[in-house]
Amino acid sequence: MSRPELPDGFDFTDPDLYRQRVPLPEFARLRRTAPVWWNAQRHGAAGFDDDGYWAVTRHADVKEVSTHPELFSSHLNTAIIRFNEHIQREQIDVQKLIMLNMDPPEHTRVRQIVQRGFTPRAIRALEGALRDRAARIVAGAREGGTGDFVTDIACELPLQAIAELIGVPQRDRAKIFDWSNKMVAYDDPELAITEEIGTQSATELISYAMNLATDRKACPARDIVSALVAAEDEGNLGADEFGFFVLLLAVAGNETTRNAISHGMHAFLTHPEQWELFKSERPATAADEIVRWATPVVSFQRTATQDTVLGGQPIRKGHRVGLFYASANNDPEVFPHPEVFDIGRDPNPHLGFGGGGPHFCLGKSLAELEIRLIFNAIADELPGIRLAGQPRRLRSAWLNGIKELRVSYA
Repeated sequence: MSRPELPDGFDFTDPDLYRQRVPLPEFARLRRTAPVWWNAQRHGAAGFDDDGYWAVTRHADVKEVSTHPELFSSHLNTAIIRFNEHIQREQIDVQKLIMLNMDPPEHTRVRQIVQRGFTPRAIRALEGALRDRAARIVAGAREGGTGDFVTDIACELPLQAIAELIGVPQRDRAKIFDWSNKMVAYDDPELAITEEIGTQSATELISYAMNLATDRKACPARDIVSALVAAEDEGNLGADEFGFFVLLLAVAGNETTRNAISHGMHAFLTHPEQWELFKSERPATAADEIVRWATPVVSFQRTATQDTVLGGQPIRKGHRVGLFYASANNDPEVFPHPEVFDIGRDPNPHLGFGGGGPHFCLGKSLAELEIRLIFNAIADELPGIRLAGQPRRLRSAWLNGIKELRVSYA
């Protein structure tokens, strides 16, 4: 297999890269020439005691790693592919308490508990309230005439959905937004968020959730918190476990859905024929294409638990393996003309919710519901929405984030 023609020092987790673009041409080059490619890094640059990781770019190989947790661990080095190089190992290890960074059987135990809140019945029960909230969010934005789509519309429904789901008072949703933003924005100097501020925000969010769990244990209510913590000795979550679950929910259920909605709106406004199609037909396939196109989480990682082979490439025990969902979701072996935004795409086996296996996104149905409801509301109330500026992207090593998207609502 030939070597890909990438510049010396190129790194698929360089946060400065994602501030400008997702490296789709470079991903395509790897898929053709070296689909499992050693991406060298300066020693310790990602916060780990190593010199790089294997970049996995084909759809089939990302699925292969995702479905074999016995060979590729989320726990050993966590699922986050790059931290600040000055992070201490103990700061990485404390994140192993988050479900995202667990392996079976502990992951299986925790997931079986928390998935009670994400049953089809539980999600259906939220639909009416979230439809009303989506309509109010969009109506409020319309009154401003112009604005930032991210803060006016995209962030609001995911925040309110989380509040609705776990019984957080709506008045506290701004705290959740602020804490989750600071946890993932430490790579962006414009936001002036240091690693210390990010860590403090995580601590505050966990403390808030633990207090909420303690209150519900004492005075149960008709919400998911009460169901998850009511009887710890009968297979429910302790207050600390619930705190880390809410931290995960704040990022996975807020940041990612918000960015999917932001990228989806930008895609519609730069592909006006698709916006006209959506307004007239509201195809059920639209949400999947929005998630594929956006791929809000560019990558996660696993760590090899033993010497193995992936895509014909030997992988040594202890090596980190980067799962590049943004590449997998543009693999032409799976998606005809992946460069085309097509809300009628069917089938659409994208990996925007993970590559299957134990870490497949628990909140998939909720995220799809939020995307459908908010775009229905926009199509109803703001059919003439127009771009008023180019998106400003987040500087991040693993999130495909939009900080600002100026639009005209009239």
